[in-house]
Amino acid sequence: MQLFYAADFTAPEYMLSEEESRHAVKVLRLVEGDTLHITDGKGSLYRCEVVSAHQKHCLVRVVEHFEEFEKLPYRLTMAVAPTKNIDRYEWFLEKATEIGVAEFIPLVSEHSERKVIKAEREEKVITAAVKQSLKAYHPVLAELTPFEKVVCKTFAGRKFIAHCGDAVKEKKYLASTLHKGEDALVLIGPEGDFSPEEVRLAVENGFEEITLGTQRFRTETAAVVAVDMVSIINNL
Repeated sequence: MQLFYAADFTAPEYMLSEEESRHAVKVLRLVEGDTLHITDGKGSLYRCEVVSAHQKHCLVRVVEHFEEFEKLPYRLTMAVAPTKNIDRYEWFLEKATEIGVAEFIPLVSEHSERKVIKAEREEKVITAAVKQSLKAYHPVLAELTPFEKVVCKTFAGRKFIAHCGDAVKEKKYLASTLHKGEDALVLIGPEGDFSPEEVRLAVENGFEEITLGTQRFRTETAAVVAVDMVSIINNL
């Protein structure tokens, strides 16, 4: 199945963007009568037929509509400090999208080595992963957000902070404390970890301290491990 992404998709007919039209007609060599699939990133998957195969304005018509296509039984928000090497952070965005995440929050904390990201570039990474992994839900990418703002915001679900320091209250293994179907917000710090003050602030605001195991992970590895754990819990 070849999947295209169009956030502004409208039925019953839709004109692909110039970039997507070129990909469909010139790269994939689609012609009138061929089938392709489009998602609006909000759960709808459309099976469409090519009506006009033009490299700059390819017109398609909806043949079949699938609602809430492969919707996950949970909502996971990952607040992760972007790495100094942006390629590693983008690797996380790609893999986490493939596994299943509802929202990404780029996090700025006390020990952050990167405090600027190119949102448009990161959106493209996420979109490419959505298309490659045939997802009908496109994760939301929030703006770069200070740690204090994230921990103080309201979240309808369980809130976790993973860190390597001594526990303020008690650390639990994520896979042992999270239950199937629960929404979760997980905080993963930068290379230098969260500061003790940040951990205390998080705990004071209802966050549970967690560990991802006995191994020591890089930021992007820890983030993917957390996403994978949540997925496994919900597939048992």
